Amino acid sequence: MSAVQPEAAVSSPAPRPFRGSVPAHRLALCGILLAIWWVGALVSPPYILPDPITVVRAFFDVAGSATFFQDVGATCGRVFVGFALALVVGVPVGILFGANRAIGTFFEPVLPVLNTVSSAIWAIFAILWFGANDLATVFVVFMTSMPLVITNTWQGTRGVSAELVEVALSLRFTNAAILRKIFLPSIMPHVFSGARLAFGFGWRVSLVAETLGSSSGIGYRLRQSADLFQIDQVFAWTFVMVGLMLLIEMGVLRPLERHLFRWQRTRQL
Repeated sequence: MSAVQPEAAVSSPAPRPFRGSVPAHRLALCGILLAIWWVGALVSPPYILPDPITVVRAFFDVAGSATFFQDVGATCGRVFVGFALALVVGVPVGILFGANRAIGTFFEPVLPVLNTVSSAIWAIFAILWFGANDLATVFVVFMTSMPLVITNTWQGTRGVSAELVEVALSLRFTNAAILRKIFLPSIMPHVFSGARLAFGFGWRVSLVAETLGSSSGIGYRLRQSADLFQIDQVFAWTFVMVGLMLLIEMGVLRPLERHLFRWQRTRQL
């Protein structure tokens, strides 16, 4: 009698996501959200939830106003300056905390406090200290973004290989060389991740500062539209802000991150 050989188990490869369907999925999601919005507008008064067509008309009215580019430029300038200051201060401080454990341990309780303070509180302090001007908004963006940059940079220093540092010391590398050749390449992904997070947060908190005390900018126009009960323009200015954030995130920051860290191997699950 011949022995019956068991059939070999055939394992099928895990299905890969069809990348070409991603745009279709995004369009379908936008369509669903638009339909929900339209249905909600049909059962709500216009001063509560205007329909999409009314908001589109308001958007073109807003974009065609004489002060549109001035307001957008004012908000972008304040956010960029505050964010740049947060990077200039936050990255060196985060590296210092990671390189010197005693200093990091001493100042560690300060970071949760800074992260806990609301942007509205910083806006109130900024108006009291600097008045209702550009400096107040820059200060709010700086104070809310800097702790995020410090925290992510510090976390990155903790992942630096101790063996590499020991080898560098045995080869008589200077501290500056160790920082340049070991620390910076290791922590840059963390720094960039923290910078993206801080930048998005800075956009949001700039609205708070401009709403409370400013005479220009997107936040000021939002407050003005709300005071006049022009809900369609409130939606329009909101979409302007969201569109700017998505444009910078998807068109600048994400491609830049892919380019800078293309050497890293990412694992697709």
